[in-house]
Amino acid sequence: MKLTPKNYQSVAKILDFYSQFNPSPLSIKKFIDFGLNACERKSFIFLRKELPVRLANIMKEIALLPENLLRMPSVIAVNDWYMRSFQEIIEFEKMDEVSPTNLLHFCDSLVKIRNRHSDVVETMAQGVLELKESHDIDHQMEHSIQYFLDRFYMSRISIRMLINQHTLLFGGQLERAPGPNQSKYIGCIDPQCNIVSVIKDAYENARFLCDQYYLASPELVINQFRLTELERESDIRIVYVPSHLYHMLFELFKNAMRAVMESNGSLDQLPPITVTISKGKEDVCLKMSDRGGGIPRSLHDQLFKYMYSTAPQPSKSDAHTVPLAGYGYGLPISRLYARYFHGDLVIMSCEGYGTDAVIYMKALSNEANELLPIFNKTTSKFYRTVMPTGDWSNQATTLNSRQISMHYKKHQLPHSVQESMSEAI
Repeated sequence: MKLTPKNYQSVAKILDFYSQFNPSPLSIKKFIDFGLNACERKSFIFLRKELPVRLANIMKEIALLPENLLRMPSVIAVNDWYMRSFQEIIEFEKMDEVSPTNLLHFCDSLVKIRNRHSDVVETMAQGVLELKESHDIDHQMEHSIQYFLDRFYMSRISIRMLINQHTLLFGGQLERAPGPNQSKYIGCIDPQCNIVSVIKDAYENARFLCDQYYLASPELVINQFRLTELERESDIRIVYVPSHLYHMLFELFKNAMRAVMESNGSLDQLPPITVTISKGKEDVCLKMSDRGGGIPRSLHDQLFKYMYSTAPQPSKSDAHTVPLAGYGYGLPISRLYARYFHGDLVIMSCEGYGTDAVIYMKALSNEANELLPIFNKTTSKFYRTVMPTGDWSNQATTLNSRQISMHYKKHQLPHSVQESMSEAI
Protein backbone atom coordinates (compact mmCIF):
# COMPACT_ATOMS: atom_id res chain seq x y z
CA MET A 1 0.00 0.00 0.00
CA LYS A 2 1.38 3.39 -0.97
CA LEU A 3 1.68 5.98 1.79
CA THR A 4 -0.69 8.94 1.33
CA PRO A 5 -1.32 11.83 3.77
CA LYS A 6 -4.56 10.12 4.84
CA ASN A 7 -3.21 6.66 5.67
CA TYR A 8 0.00 8.27 6.96
CA GLN A 9 -2.11 9.87 9.72
CA SER A 10 -3.80 6.53 10.37
CA VAL A 11 -0.43 4.80 10.73
CA ALA A 12 0.74 7.63 13.03
CA LYS A 13 -2.11 6.86 15.45
CA ILE A 14 -1.17 3.18 15.54
CA LEU A 15 2.44 4.28 16.04
CA ASP A 16 1.40 6.22 19.15
CA PHE A 17 -0.31 3.10 20.48
CA TYR A 18 2.68 0.78 20.03
CA SER A 19 5.16 3.32 21.40
CA GLN A 20 3.42 3.08 24.80
CA PHE A 21 4.91 -0.40 25.25
CA ASN A 22 8.50 -1.21 26.16
CA PRO A 23 10.50 -3.65 24.01
CA SER A 24 11.05 -7.13 25.49
CA PRO A 25 14.83 -7.75 25.66
CA LEU A 26 15.97 -11.31 25.01
CA SER A 27 19.15 -13.04 26.15
CA ILE A 28 21.41 -15.08 23.89
CA LYS A 29 20.27 -18.10 25.92
CA LYS A 30 16.62 -17.38 25.07
CA PHE A 31 17.51 -17.06 21.39
CA ILE A 32 19.33 -20.40 21.60
CA ASP A 33 16.60 -22.21 23.55
CA PHE A 34 13.92 -21.06 21.12
CA GLY A 35 16.07 -21.94 18.11
CA LEU A 36 16.65 -25.48 19.35
CA ASN A 37 12.88 -26.04 19.57
CA ALA A 38 12.00 -23.75 16.71
CA CYS A 39 8.28 -23.17 16.20
CA GLU A 40 7.49 -20.86 13.31
CA ARG A 41 4.00 -20.13 14.59
CA LYS A 42 5.29 -18.97 18.00
CA SER A 43 7.96 -16.84 16.36
CA PHE A 44 5.34 -15.24 14.11
CA ILE A 45 3.02 -14.44 17.05
CA PHE A 46 5.90 -12.91 19.05
CA LEU A 47 7.41 -10.89 16.20
CA ARG A 48 4.17 -9.41 14.89
CA LYS A 49 3.82 -7.71 18.29
CA GLU A 50 7.49 -7.13 19.20
CA LEU A 51 8.70 -5.68 15.88
CA PRO A 52 6.04 -2.91 15.81
CA VAL A 53 6.94 -2.01 19.42
CA ARG A 54 10.67 -1.73 18.62
CA LEU A 55 9.98 0.20 15.42
CA ALA A 56 7.51 2.56 17.13
CA ASN A 57 9.85 3.29 20.05
CA ILE A 58 12.63 4.55 17.78
CA MET A 59 10.33 6.19 15.22
CA LYS A 60 8.90 8.44 17.94
CA GLU A 61 12.45 9.65 18.57
CA ILE A 62 13.04 10.43 14.90
CA ALA A 63 10.22 12.98 15.19
CA LEU A 64 12.08 14.72 18.04
CA LEU A 65 15.20 15.43 15.99
CA PRO A 66 16.11 19.05 15.16
CA GLU A 67 13.88 20.44 12.40
CA ASN A 68 16.83 21.20 10.14
CA LEU A 69 17.96 17.56 10.25
CA LEU A 70 14.44 16.23 9.63
CA ARG A 71 14.29 18.30 6.43
CA MET A 72 17.42 16.69 4.93
CA PRO A 73 16.54 14.48 1.90
CA SER A 74 18.39 11.42 3.25
CA VAL A 75 16.65 11.62 6.64
CA ILE A 76 13.27 11.97 4.90
CA ALA A 77 14.09 8.79 2.96
CA VAL A 78 15.00 6.86 6.13
CA ASN A 79 11.83 8.04 7.88
CA ASP A 80 9.77 6.89 4.89
CA TRP A 81 11.42 3.43 4.94
CA TYR A 82 10.53 3.03 8.61
CA MET A 83 6.95 4.13 8.08
CA ARG A 84 6.50 1.64 5.22
CA SER A 85 8.04 -1.21 7.19
CA PHE A 86 5.91 -0.43 10.24
CA GLN A 87 2.80 -0.35 8.07
CA GLU A 88 3.66 -3.72 6.50
CA ILE A 89 4.30 -5.41 9.86
CA ILE A 90 1.08 -4.24 11.54
CA GLU A 91 -0.94 -5.79 8.71
CA PHE A 92 -0.08 -9.19 10.21
CA GLU A 93 -1.49 -8.16 13.58
CA LYS A 94 -4.96 -8.15 12.02
CA MET A 95 -4.70 -11.79 10.88
CA ASP A 96 -6.79 -14.19 12.96
CA GLU A 97 -5.58 -17.30 11.18
CA VAL A 98 -1.94 -18.40 11.37
CA SER A 99 -1.92 -20.42 8.17
CA PRO A 100 1.13 -21.79 6.27
CA THR A 101 0.42 -19.21 3.56
CA ASN A 102 0.45 -16.34 6.08
CA LEU A 103 3.67 -17.67 7.65
CA LEU A 104 5.34 -17.78 4.26
CA HIS A 105 4.08 -14.28 3.45
CA PHE A 106 5.40 -13.03 6.81
CA CYS A 107 8.86 -14.50 6.20
CA ASP A 108 8.98 -12.96 2.72
CA SER A 109 7.93 -9.59 4.16
CA LEU A 110 10.72 -9.71 6.74
CA VAL A 111 13.29 -10.35 3.99
CA LYS A 112 11.83 -7.43 2.01
CA ILE A 113 12.03 -5.14 5.07
CA ARG A 114 15.62 -6.20 5.82
CA ASN A 115 16.63 -5.46 2.22
CA ARG A 116 14.88 -2.10 2.30
CA HIS A 117 16.84 -1.11 5.40
CA SER A 118 20.22 -2.41 4.21
CA ASP A 119 21.52 1.13 3.50
CA VAL A 120 20.04 2.84 6.57
CA VAL A 121 23.42 3.48 8.26
CA GLU A 122 24.96 5.10 5.18
CA THR A 123 21.80 7.05 4.32
CA MET A 124 21.39 8.48 7.83
CA ALA A 125 25.10 9.33 7.83
CA GLN A 126 24.59 11.13 4.53
CA GLY A 127 21.72 13.06 6.12
CA VAL A 128 24.04 14.28 8.87
CA LEU A 129 26.61 15.32 6.23
CA GLU A 130 23.88 17.23 4.37
CA LEU A 131 23.08 19.06 7.61
CA LYS A 132 26.75 19.90 8.24
CA GLU A 133 27.12 21.28 4.71
CA SER A 134 24.00 23.46 4.85
CA HIS A 135 23.69 24.57 8.50
CA ASP A 136 25.78 25.55 11.49
CA ILE A 137 25.68 22.86 14.19
CA ASP A 138 26.03 24.01 17.79
CA HIS A 139 27.14 21.83 20.70
CA GLN A 140 23.56 21.20 21.84
CA MET A 141 22.47 19.95 18.41
CA GLU A 142 25.57 17.74 18.08
CA HIS A 143 24.85 16.27 21.52
CA SER A 144 21.24 15.48 20.53
CA ILE A 145 22.33 13.87 17.25
CA GLN A 146 24.94 11.75 19.06
CA TYR A 147 22.34 10.62 21.62
CA PHE A 148 19.83 9.78 18.90
CA LEU A 149 22.21 7.90 16.59
CA ASP A 150 23.44 5.67 19.42
CA ARG A 151 19.83 4.70 20.16
CA PHE A 152 18.77 4.56 16.50
CA TYR A 153 21.58 2.23 15.43
CA MET A 154 21.19 0.05 18.53
CA SER A 155 17.50 -0.32 17.71
CA ARG A 156 18.44 -1.25 14.15
CA ILE A 157 20.87 -3.94 15.39
CA SER A 158 18.13 -5.45 17.57
CA ILE A 159 15.50 -5.42 14.81
CA ARG A 160 17.88 -7.03 12.33
CA MET A 161 18.74 -9.66 14.95
CA LEU A 162 15.06 -10.64 15.30
CA ILE A 163 14.51 -10.64 11.54
CA ASN A 164 17.67 -12.66 10.86
CA GLN A 165 16.80 -15.28 13.46
CA HIS A 166 13.34 -15.83 11.99
CA THR A 167 14.40 -15.85 8.33
CA LEU A 168 17.41 -18.10 8.99
CA LEU A 169 15.42 -20.59 11.07
CA PHE A 170 12.30 -20.69 8.91
CA GLY A 171 13.26 -19.23 5.53
CA GLY A 172 15.30 -22.22 4.38
CA GLN A 173 18.55 -20.24 4.23
CA LEU A 174 20.44 -22.50 6.66
CA GLU A 175 19.50 -25.60 4.69
CA ARG A 176 21.18 -24.07 1.63
CA ALA A 177 24.32 -23.13 3.57
CA PRO A 178 27.46 -25.01 2.49
CA GLY A 179 29.54 -27.33 4.68
CA PRO A 180 29.02 -27.55 8.45
CA ASN A 181 27.06 -24.28 8.72
CA GLN A 182 23.76 -26.12 8.29
CA SER A 183 23.98 -27.69 11.75
CA LYS A 184 26.55 -25.39 13.38
CA TYR A 185 24.49 -22.22 13.72
CA ILE A 186 21.21 -21.57 15.51
CA GLY A 187 19.95 -18.75 13.34
CA CYS A 188 22.91 -16.35 13.26
CA ILE A 189 24.23 -17.51 16.67
CA ASP A 190 27.15 -19.93 16.97
CA PRO A 191 26.89 -21.95 20.23
CA GLN A 192 30.60 -22.79 19.88
CA CYS A 193 31.99 -19.60 18.35
CA ASN A 194 35.75 -20.06 17.92
CA ILE A 195 37.14 -16.63 18.80
CA VAL A 196 40.58 -17.32 17.29
CA SER A 197 38.95 -18.27 13.99
CA VAL A 198 36.94 -15.00 13.86
CA ILE A 199 40.06 -12.98 14.79
CA LYS A 200 42.07 -14.56 11.98
CA ASP A 201 39.26 -14.01 9.48
CA ALA A 202 38.93 -10.31 10.38
CA TYR A 203 42.72 -9.89 10.38
CA GLU A 204 43.20 -11.45 6.93
CA ASN A 205 40.51 -9.28 5.36
CA ALA A 206 41.86 -6.10 6.97
CA ARG A 207 45.40 -7.16 5.97
CA PHE A 208 44.29 -7.50 2.35
CA LEU A 209 43.14 -3.85 2.35
CA CYS A 210 46.30 -2.75 4.14
CA ASP A 211 48.55 -4.53 1.63
CA GLN A 212 46.65 -2.92 -1.24
CA TYR A 213 47.10 0.59 0.17
CA TYR A 214 50.50 0.46 1.90
CA LEU A 215 52.09 -2.53 0.09
CA ALA A 216 52.87 -4.05 3.50
CA SER A 217 51.08 -4.96 6.74
CA PRO A 218 51.91 -5.84 10.37
CA GLU A 219 51.88 -9.46 11.53
CA LEU A 220 49.39 -10.87 14.06
CA VAL A 221 50.22 -12.42 17.43
CA ILE A 222 47.44 -14.18 19.42
CA ASN A 223 47.69 -15.05 23.12
CA GLN A 224 45.03 -16.98 25.07
CA PHE A 225 44.46 -17.14 28.84
CA ARG A 226 41.85 -19.22 30.69
CA LEU A 227 40.78 -19.78 34.27
CA THR A 228 40.59 -23.57 34.11
CA GLU A 229 43.28 -26.07 33.15
CA LEU A 230 40.77 -28.20 31.22
CA GLU A 231 40.38 -25.56 28.50
CA ARG A 232 44.10 -24.88 28.01
CA GLU A 233 44.51 -27.32 25.11
CA SER A 234 41.87 -25.81 22.81
CA ASP A 235 40.87 -22.41 21.44
CA ILE A 236 38.54 -20.31 23.59
CA ARG A 237 34.91 -20.58 22.51
CA ILE A 238 31.81 -18.57 23.40
CA VAL A 239 28.09 -18.50 22.58
CA TYR A 240 27.91 -15.44 20.36
CA VAL A 241 26.96 -13.91 17.01
CA PRO A 242 30.12 -14.31 14.89
CA SER A 243 29.11 -11.54 12.46
CA HIS A 244 28.91 -9.03 15.36
CA LEU A 245 32.34 -10.01 16.66
CA TYR A 246 33.79 -9.92 13.15
CA HIS A 247 32.40 -6.40 12.60
CA MET A 248 34.13 -5.11 15.75
CA LEU A 249 37.45 -6.84 15.06
CA PHE A 250 37.59 -5.83 11.40
CA GLU A 251 37.12 -2.18 12.33
CA LEU A 252 39.76 -2.34 15.08
CA PHE A 253 42.24 -4.13 12.80
CA LYS A 254 41.80 -1.49 10.08
CA ASN A 255 42.46 1.30 12.60
CA ALA A 256 45.43 -0.50 14.18
CA MET A 257 47.02 -1.33 10.82
CA ARG A 258 46.65 2.22 9.57
CA ALA A 259 48.27 3.56 12.76
CA VAL A 260 51.16 1.06 12.60
CA MET A 261 51.87 1.74 8.93
CA GLU A 262 51.77 5.52 9.24
CA SER A 263 53.86 5.49 12.41
CA ASN A 264 56.38 2.80 11.44
CA GLY A 265 56.16 2.58 7.64
CA SER A 266 59.85 3.37 7.18
CA LEU A 267 61.00 0.45 9.38
CA ASP A 268 62.20 -2.80 7.81
CA GLN A 269 60.35 -4.84 10.43
CA LEU A 270 56.92 -3.60 11.51
CA PRO A 271 55.80 -4.10 15.13
CA PRO A 272 53.05 -6.77 15.23
CA ILE A 273 49.46 -6.35 16.36
CA THR A 274 48.86 -8.48 19.45
CA VAL A 275 45.43 -9.83 20.38
CA THR A 276 45.07 -11.25 23.88
CA ILE A 277 42.01 -13.38 24.68
CA SER A 278 41.09 -13.90 28.32
CA LYS A 279 38.17 -16.02 29.53
CA GLY A 280 37.01 -15.42 33.09
CA LYS A 281 33.93 -16.37 35.09
CA GLU A 282 31.93 -13.31 34.04
CA ASP A 283 33.60 -11.91 30.94
CA VAL A 284 35.46 -12.95 27.84
CA CYS A 285 37.88 -10.11 26.97
CA LEU A 286 39.76 -9.42 23.75
CA LYS A 287 42.55 -6.86 23.96
CA MET A 288 44.05 -5.65 20.68
CA SER A 289 47.37 -3.87 21.17
CA ASP A 290 49.26 -1.95 18.52
CA ARG A 291 52.42 0.16 18.50
CA GLY A 292 51.07 2.77 16.13
CA GLY A 293 52.02 5.92 18.00
CA GLY A 294 48.87 6.23 20.09
CA ILE A 295 46.18 8.92 20.21
CA PRO A 296 46.46 12.33 21.94
CA ARG A 297 44.27 12.60 25.04
CA SER A 298 42.56 15.67 23.57
CA LEU A 299 41.17 13.49 20.74
CA HIS A 300 40.08 10.54 22.89
CA ASP A 301 36.54 11.85 23.46
CA GLN A 302 36.09 12.27 19.72
CA LEU A 303 36.70 8.62 18.83
CA PHE A 304 33.11 7.50 19.43
CA LYS A 305 31.44 10.58 17.99
CA TYR A 306 29.52 10.11 14.75
CA MET A 307 30.45 13.57 13.51
CA TYR A 308 34.20 12.96 13.76
CA SER A 309 36.49 11.03 11.43
CA THR A 310 40.21 11.11 10.67
CA ALA A 311 39.56 9.80 7.14
CA PRO A 312 38.38 12.02 4.26
CA GLN A 313 34.60 12.24 3.95
CA PRO A 314 33.24 10.16 1.06
CA SER A 315 31.57 11.70 -1.96
CA LYS A 316 28.02 10.67 -2.78
CA SER A 317 29.29 8.70 -5.77
CA ASP A 318 31.52 6.35 -3.73
CA ALA A 319 29.41 6.14 -0.57
CA HIS A 320 28.39 2.57 -1.43
CA THR A 321 31.68 1.33 -2.86
CA VAL A 322 33.59 2.15 0.34
CA PRO A 323 31.19 1.24 3.19
CA LEU A 324 31.31 3.80 6.03
CA ALA A 325 34.66 5.18 4.89
CA GLY A 326 35.03 8.73 6.13
CA TYR A 327 31.73 8.79 7.99
CA GLY A 328 33.51 8.10 11.28
CA TYR A 329 30.91 5.48 12.17
CA GLY A 330 33.21 2.46 12.48
CA LEU A 331 34.12 2.75 16.16
CA PRO A 332 30.79 4.04 17.55
CA ILE A 333 28.80 1.30 15.78
CA SER A 334 31.35 -1.33 16.83
CA ARG A 335 30.81 -0.23 20.43
CA LEU A 336 27.05 -0.63 19.96
CA TYR A 337 27.58 -4.22 18.77
CA ALA A 338 29.64 -4.87 21.91
CA ARG A 339 27.04 -3.26 24.18
CA TYR A 340 24.08 -4.93 22.47
CA PHE A 341 24.50 -8.05 24.61
CA HIS A 342 25.73 -6.07 27.65
CA GLY A 343 29.40 -6.08 26.74
CA ASP A 344 31.52 -3.05 25.92
CA LEU A 345 34.32 -1.65 23.78
CA VAL A 346 36.95 0.52 25.45
CA ILE A 347 39.90 2.37 23.91
CA MET A 348 43.03 3.17 25.96
CA SER A 349 46.02 4.90 24.41
CA CYS A 350 49.54 6.03 25.24
CA GLU A 351 50.49 8.87 22.92
CA GLY A 352 53.87 8.23 21.38
CA TYR A 353 53.65 4.46 21.84
CA GLY A 354 50.38 2.76 20.88
CA THR A 355 46.76 1.91 21.59
CA ASP A 356 44.87 -0.87 23.36
CA ALA A 357 41.27 -1.66 22.38
CA VAL A 358 39.37 -4.02 24.69
CA ILE A 359 36.18 -5.87 23.71
CA TYR A 360 34.17 -7.23 26.64
CA MET A 361 31.61 -10.01 26.10
CA LYS A 362 29.47 -11.84 28.66
CA ALA A 363 30.84 -15.31 29.37
CA LEU A 364 27.40 -16.64 30.36
CA SER A 365 24.71 -16.64 27.68
CA ASN A 366 21.89 -16.13 30.21
CA GLU A 367 23.51 -12.83 31.30
CA ALA A 368 24.00 -11.60 27.73
CA ASN A 369 20.70 -9.67 27.50
CA GLU A 370 19.77 -7.24 24.76
CA LEU A 371 20.34 -3.57 25.62
CA LEU A 372 17.43 -1.72 24.01
CA PRO A 373 16.44 1.95 23.83
CA ILE A 374 13.05 2.79 25.38
CA PHE A 375 10.97 5.79 24.36
CA ASN A 376 9.49 7.58 27.39
CA LYS A 377 9.10 11.03 28.97
CA THR A 378 12.78 11.11 29.95
CA THR A 379 13.74 10.52 26.33
CA SER A 380 11.48 13.32 25.09
CA LYS A 381 12.86 15.68 27.72
CA PHE A 382 16.45 15.02 26.62
CA TYR A 383 15.89 16.42 23.13
CA ARG A 384 14.28 19.60 24.47
CA THR A 385 16.49 20.35 27.47
CA VAL A 386 19.31 22.81 27.01
CA MET A 387 22.65 21.34 28.06
CA PRO A 388 23.55 22.48 31.59
CA THR A 389 26.47 24.85 32.04
CA GLY A 390 29.51 23.16 33.56
CA ASP A 391 30.54 23.97 37.12
CA TRP A 392 34.30 23.96 36.46
CA SER A 393 36.19 27.14 35.60
CA ASN A 394 37.67 25.66 32.41
CA GLN A 395 34.38 25.00 30.66
CA ALA A 396 36.10 24.87 27.29
CA THR A 397 37.42 21.39 28.13
CA THR A 398 33.96 20.02 27.42
CA LEU A 399 34.53 21.12 23.83
CA ASN A 400 37.91 19.35 23.73
CA SER A 401 39.83 22.61 23.93
CA ARG A 402 42.56 23.13 26.49
CA GLN A 403 42.42 26.91 26.26
CA ILE A 404 40.88 29.02 29.01
CA SER A 405 37.52 30.46 27.98
CA MET A 406 37.40 34.24 28.30
CA HIS A 407 33.64 34.69 27.94
CA TYR A 408 30.90 33.44 30.25
CA LYS A 409 27.23 34.41 29.92
CA LYS A 410 28.06 37.52 27.87
CA HIS A 411 30.38 38.73 30.63
CA GLN A 412 33.83 39.72 29.36
CA LEU A 413 36.91 39.84 31.55
CA PRO A 414 38.50 43.28 31.89
CA HIS A 415 40.99 44.04 29.12
CA SER A 416 43.88 44.37 31.58
CA VAL A 417 43.15 40.89 32.97
CA GLN A 418 42.99 39.39 29.46
CA GLU A 419 46.39 40.95 28.65
CA SER A 420 48.03 39.62 31.82
CA MET A 421 46.59 36.14 31.21
CA SER A 422 47.72 36.07 27.58
CA GLU A 423 51.23 37.09 28.66
CA ALA A 424 51.29 34.33 31.26
CA ILE A 425 50.15 31.76 28.71
